[in-house]
Amino acid sequence: MGAGKSTIGPILANTLGWNFYDLDKVIEEKVGKKIKEIFAEEGERYFREIERKILQELSGGENLIISLGGGTMANQTNLDILKNSGEVIYLKVSPEAVFKRLIHKRDRPILKIDSEDNFNSNELMNRINRLYNERQKYYEQADITVDTDNINVGKTVDKIAKLIVKLKAG
Repeated sequence: MGAGKSTIGPILANTLGWNFYDLDKVIEEKVGKKIKEIFAEEGERYFREIERKILQELSGGENLIISLGGGTMANQTNLDILKNSGEVIYLKVSPEAVFKRLIHKRDRPILKIDSEDNFNSNELMNRINRLYNERQKYYEQADITVDTDNINVGKTVDKIAKLIVKLKAG
C-alpha cells in the first residue's frame, strides 16, 4: 500500500511490451462496484474471496504485470498462486514513506478506523505500522525486492525491467 504499484506497473508493462492488470480495477469492473463499496456492503471476507478467484484467472497468462492490492499477498494461498505463475516483485517502502504518501488519502478501506474517515496522524501511523508488521512475512517471500523509498519511478522501472529481462533470458 502506497509503494507505487499502480504507477510503476503500467509503465513497466509498457516498457516490456507486456499486458498490465490492476487487480483492484479488474475486481471493480467484474463486480460493478468500487472496492470501498464492496468492503462496506459485503465485507472484507467477501472481497478476499473475489480477489483470490480473479487473481487465479489472471495468473494463468504470460508476459503480464499484475498490480496487487496491499493485502493480496498477505495470504498464503494467494502467495502460492503468484509464486507458481511467475516472479513476485515486492516494492518495498517504509511505513514512514507510506504515511507521507497516504496522509491526505481516505479511499483505502483497510485504513478506516471504526468506519470513520476522520482520524488523526497518530492513528494513521499506528494502522500503517500494524499492517506493515502483519504483512511483512508474506512480502519477504517475493522473488525480487526493490526499495522504492528514495528512488524515482523511472529508475525503479528500469531496474525492474532489467531484472525481468535477465530472468527471462537465464
